[in-house]
Amino acid sequence: MMARERLRIAVQKSGRLSESCFDLLERCGLRFRRSRDGLFCYGEGEPVDLLLVRDDDIPGLIGQGVCDLGIVGRNVLEEYAAGVGATALRSLRDLGFGRCRLAIAIPREADYGGPGSLAGLRIATSYPNLLRDWLRRQSVAAAVVTLAGSVEIAPRLGTADAICDLVQSGATLLANQLREVDCVLDSEAALVGPVSLPVDERGDAIEWLLRRVDGVTRVRGSRLLLLQAARDCVDAIIAALPGAPSPTVLQMDGRPGEVMVQALCADELGWRQLEAIQRAGARELFVLPVERALA
Repeated sequence: MMARERLRIAVQKSGRLSESCFDLLERCGLRFRRSRDGLFCYGEGEPVDLLLVRDDDIPGLIGQGVCDLGIVGRNVLEEYAAGVGATALRSLRDLGFGRCRLAIAIPREADYGGPGSLAGLRIATSYPNLLRDWLRRQSVAAAVVTLAGSVEIAPRLGTADAICDLVQSGATLLANQLREVDCVLDSEAALVGPVSLPVDERGDAIEWLLRRVDGVTRVRGSRLLLLQAARDCVDAIIAALPGAPSPTVLQMDGRPGEVMVQALCADELGWRQLEAIQRAGARELFVLPVERALA
């Protein structure tokens, strides 16, 4: 395979992770120009390109060296690893979005007394390797019915007695008169790469990309609170801050006894919290969004 100098990342072309993937990469300072066929994005300004593919194909593309990294659900990575028996891939970073679980669900009227209740049943899934591993760990003998999609309708069609499928809100299960009874795997999006990272220019790009990802994910949902106060009110203000942050207190020039306080708050800063901080003695409160941070 021809050597590459530019970093290539495989991401889901469309689906539940796609929008969040592009949002993360944009927050990392990456901009792309999409090809006419919509399958390739050329990086502008940084030596990073994207290959837009099905999520199930991402681990294999990394394993074959076609791509250096990928953003994919942990469920897809673990299914791939379970299928090949061992893998040279690893999760470099959990990304905090796309959270879901691979769960066992049965018809609402069916009884369930634990994994043993599945013995002898047919279980439909798009994740046969993970399901077989889970059944083996539970010492349950059941038939695995592999389906490419529409797993949730299998019990109504009579092709399965239960299912093993991804669940987020549970609305799809409810619509198909199913109920969740057990969890096979908790999942979220992850930045995935090989165990041995490249040692050329691509390795350098991976290092700074990981730093940027950390800078974005570390402060996701955080708010920077700025305020003024009398120094003797600082302790009461700190006690009123949500999430127990460690604020910075700065003396204001030319105003003895007056300070400026800044605090990075990971928890909610709603009106009630701000009013409580104000009652503690704060003035001139400003709440600012935080997009990224470097340690």
